[in-house]
Amino acid sequence: MGKNYSFSSYSKENMARVIGKSLPISFKQSIEICNFIRNKDVGYAKNVLNKVIEKKRAIPFRRFNDNMGHKNRIAAGRYPGKASKEILDLISLVEANAQFKGMNSSNLVITHINANKAATVMHYGRKRSRKAKRTNIEIVVKEMAGKKGENKKITEKKTKESKPAVEAKKEAIEANARKESPKKQETEKDIDAQPSGKNEM
Repeated sequence: MGKNYSFSSYSKENMARVIGKSLPISFKQSIEICNFIRNKDVGYAKNVLNKVIEKKRAIPFRRFNDNMGHKNRIAAGRYPGKASKEILDLISLVEANAQFKGMNSSNLVITHINANKAATVMHYGRKRSRKAKRTNIEIVVKEMAGKKGENKKITEKKTKESKPAVEAKKEAIEANARKESPKKQETEKDIDAQPSGKNEM
């Protein structure tokens, strides 16, 4: 893969990369798959590609869709199983590379995925007059920050744990006093309501 096609703004600190060269898959189908899963979470992309392989979900074809049938809830689409398997293997590899660098696999996002034509290879045998399909694919993932809700929960836990033991004891004593105060009032009312033993003259 030449320098003109590689990802230029690659950072070794918070990114991981994998490059698949001369993959035996369709170039046009690879472009449609890359456009569909770009800027998506790694877990979401793997789930989608597994469903495409099982033919439970179709990839929408926005560009190469001449005389193509429509699928449920989308326009033109297909189930490119072979290309999905190859790209799924590359995603698993780039996820392993990210884990080796110490990144959290649950926060990985596909920031860059691109398909390029590889060197043309001719078929041999009875199909020797036809060109074989070869595609280069580059995938770059980046570790993003966690979700806002998760961050709030973490900060709340930290604030609760950071309080000293003395303040926690004071709060517990005050809470117990609040609970016991209505009981005392009820007992005092019961005592006042009871009749005295002496008869008034």
